[in-house]
Amino acid sequence: MTSLDIQEISALLPHRYPMLMVDRIVEITDDSVIGIKNVTVNEPHFNGHFPGLPIMPGVLIIEAMAQVAGILVGKLAPHTRGKVMFLASVEEAKFRKPVVPGDQLRIEMKMLRLKHTVAKMQGTATVDGAVVAEATLMCKLVDQNINAPKP
Repeated sequence: MTSLDIQEISALLPHRYPMLMVDRIVEITDDSVIGIKNVTVNEPHFNGHFPGLPIMPGVLIIEAMAQVAGILVGKLAPHTRGKVMFLASVEEAKFRKPVVPGDQLRIEMKMLRLKHTVAKMQGTATVDGAVVAEATLMCKLVDQNINAPKP
């Protein structure tokens, strides 16, 4: 499978509106993935993040990158069923240009290391070919019932 639509993404990620930040996966290889996030003025964070000058928060760009990374981890590691991927660290994050409504984020994530429950990836987000953000992310897989009451 080399691409995924929103229904297939929703089957792989636990996120839902307003936190599902991936609209489409356009390419998946053995060690990388490219995802698309369409940025619209209707997104709830624009109401409070610089009203009158809407700019997508950098932390949400990182979240979108982590979700694209999660798609690759889910495809490469069949043992992820019943697990949720948590963001464990963000290294060397840089934000180069503001992302505004009408932009389309193209997020490219490359696997650096995948062990049983830990993945480390390098990512770049671009708009119209210009780099807007980049970071190295580490994610950890945990059991989905992490908050279940203990007997």
